[in-house]
Amino acid sequence: MPVRCEIVTQDKLLFEGMVDSIVAPGTEGELGILPHHAPLLTTLDFGVLRVRIEGREEVFVIAGGVMEVLPLSVSVLADVGEDVAEIDIARAEKAKAQAEALLKSRPKMDEDEYRALEAALRRSNLRLGAARRYHRTARRPLGMNTGEGE
Repeated sequence: MPVRCEIVTQDKLLFEGMVDSIVAPGTEGELGILPHHAPLLTTLDFGVLRVRIEGREEVFVIAGGVMEVLPLSVSVLADVGEDVAEIDIARAEKAKAQAEALLKSRPKMDEDEYRALEAALRRSNLRLGAARRYHRTARRPLGMNTGEGE
């Protein structure tokens, strides 16, 4: 029996549907959620969130948030999130380069500026890593690959 899952950010609905399992990046490590899981409310870290649906997997990157788990539903409220299949690798590389350049070129900045740039760099690295790892396998049956470069 699947569990209802909803993944939302501040500005959009990333996913809504019935899933067989969810793996989320908790602040204390990865959390695996199956139907009829014990109720849980937890904070989420930067990382990859995966949902499995009838032998296929959908992958998202999230940057913080909270997750509420009930026996028949899971709600993820992500601070920032994106479907890995929609990540533009060239744009993500450009964002990473810009964040790195700003960190190097501005030796004196206040703590808030530094933290904002550091978070931007961390998100860029997360997006690039997830895109490189999952781009070709997103929304494909589990255990299958494209045969490209492998």
